[in-house]
Amino acid sequence: MFAIQLTNTHLILAVDEEIQVTELVTYELNDGIATITVNNGKANALSHEVFDALNAALDQAEQDKAIVILTGQPGMFSGGYDLKEMQKGPKEAMALVKVGSTFTRRLAAFPLPVIAACSGHAIAKGAFVLLSVDYRIGVEGGFKLGLNEVAIGMTMHHAGIEIARHRMPAPYFYRSVVNAEIFNPETAIAAGFLDEIVAPEQLAERANAVATQMKQLNMRAHKQTKLKTKAAYLEKLDWCIEQDAAHFDVLG
Repeated sequence: MFAIQLTNTHLILAVDEEIQVTELVTYELNDGIATITVNNGKANALSHEVFDALNAALDQAEQDKAIVILTGQPGMFSGGYDLKEMQKGPKEAMALVKVGSTFTRRLAAFPLPVIAACSGHAIAKGAFVLLSVDYRIGVEGGFKLGLNEVAIGMTMHHAGIEIARHRMPAPYFYRSVVNAEIFNPETAIAAGFLDEIVAPEQLAERANAVATQMKQLNMRAHKQTKLKTKAAYLEKLDWCIEQDAAHFDVLG
């Protein structure tokens, strides 16, 4: 196994399996499975720098033709966008939302399987990431998953509405998007955020087992079927991102 630590400016290759995690995002490749881990403070916040590093990691996974496991810190998958950036003003907030929407659009159309190993809380953009990948494994415990935008005074953006509509059962879509209901891991399965849950200590093993099973897929067929299945959704999502960006341009 080898690992790469990524930032928005460089890659550092390490041969030792025992890696001191100091970067925002790390990339570990093991037998055709790439584990991408976000490590950005208590909330595992998604900032411009984190998105740059995540996109670099996905670039590497495509180059390696690797199935992706996307995960976070123990107890925290991600609490969403970096609040320091979001609180600078409407223009700055919309700029980060555009980057985030474009990233989740990339996840939705990624040419190789993407598995989310949801290591704990997944709120706001963290939950949207769960709605954008191929398979989601959560962990048991007192964790919160959901879209809290309306509860904290944010009108849901077009892209967010469409991402949720695409993956969530209709009653849960309304409860989540409009009513900002937050779910525990068990109810998050029914709501559409997770596919299964395991004990926290089993998360990495289970994610690797699912990734290993997915290695049996024909990757060309997987890619083409994913794009065919999601064609209308991706077209609508592109329109939504443009509409949100237009609002950003007006603010600018």
